[in-house]
Amino acid sequence: MKVKKIPMRTCVVTKENLPKKELLRIVRTPEGTVEVDESGKKNGRGAYIKKDLETLEIAKNKKILEKRLECKIEDSVYEDIKKILEK
Repeated sequence: MKVKKIPMRTCVVTKENLPKKELLRIVRTPEGTVEVDESGKKNGRGAYIKKDLETLEIAKNKKILEKRLECKIEDSVYEDIKKILEK
């Protein structure tokens, strides 16, 4: 019996290689909007962050997501991410 392969992704903040399910994907759509991609399948440029509030604060303060997605990220997007992480 084959062992199922677990997809791994790298957190843009901590540089940890983690299973995809332990990370949250933030995507810049082709239209230029930044959204949280809970399905992991939206079209556009994506960046993964660890599902942790401390990691989110580091990303916001150092503007890591803005650099990775190559666009300005509004505070409302960070609030949406925070709400998802607090679930």
